Amino acid sequence: MVDLPSTDLSSTDSSSPLITLGHPLLRERSRPIEDPNDPDLQRFIDQMLKVMVEANGVGIAAPQLGRAQRVIVVASRPNPRYPDAPLMEPTVMLNPDLVAASHAREKGWEGCLSVPGTRGQVTRSCAVEVTYLDRWGQPQQRAWQGFIARISSTSMTIWRARSF
Repeated sequence: MVDLPSTDLSSTDSSSPLITLGHPLLRERSRPIEDPNDPDLQRFIDQMLKVMVEANGVGIAAPQLGRAQRVIVVASRPNPRYPDAPLMEPTVMLNPDLVAASHAREKGWEGCLSVPGTRGQVTRSCAVEVTYLDRWGQPQQRAWQGFIARISSTSMTIWRARSF
């Protein structure tokens, strides 16, 4: 089991490395990861996990921290922003691709760490299937439903240069 770093969830850090809507990098299409074992990439993934937890997020994409790379982290857990979120292991996805999405769709409230204080109703597939490399470069294929499908889809839209 992977433990996420503990943080004081009652404070906000004005020096957050998150970039926000309006930054040109959020409109740039991300590049694929070529070397999953690059030590700099591994340090960056650790930073992504830390920032996501500190910001009470359940997903984060590399462009939100200033890198136009195809890296996302999904780590659902109950927190002040999502008190009813299901608990799941943090999942790092390098070069993720959506390979299937259910025809059944549902509308739900979403937020984005790069658009602070804003929520919107977004229609997404109820189930998705994703292929990706794990943080060590091993090929993976996973299917998710419900909230996990939603946050996986949301995080992938960011590296495609969309905010929500």
